Amino acid sequence: QVQFVESGGGLVQPGGSLRLSCTVSGLDLRYYAVGWLRQAPGKEPEGLSCIESGDGRDYYADSVKGRFSISKDNAQKTVYLQMNSLKPEDTAVYYCATDFYYQCTGYGFSSGALRGQGTQVAVSS
Repeated sequence: QVQFVESGGGLVQPGGSLRLSCTVSGLDLRYYAVGWLRQAPGKEPEGLSCIESGDGRDYYADSVKGRFSISKDNAQKTVYLQMNSLKPEDTAVYYCATDFYYQCTGYGFSSGALRGQGTQVAVSS
């Protein structure tokens, strides 16, 4: 059974940074693309970033490109999202996700993507 456990969220001031972690079980990161999406209250889920298996090619939504960076440690079965220059509009619950593909389909995920329970990120002064 595949399971994602996200951590690292919290309250941060605008301009600050956070590093999210996603511990993965039941899925070999060498063979599956994984990534992050977020959902703000009253809004649809928004795909943010995806990292492929193999060479680890990564993709980003325009809203986070240049500020967020995805990485993974296959041996530790962990996916990371480094978030810099945070803005109030980044406030959301952040989820680790996969569509069980070897490659990413851009930075987003399908509505049926598997995701974890999420971690809350709040950006406010």
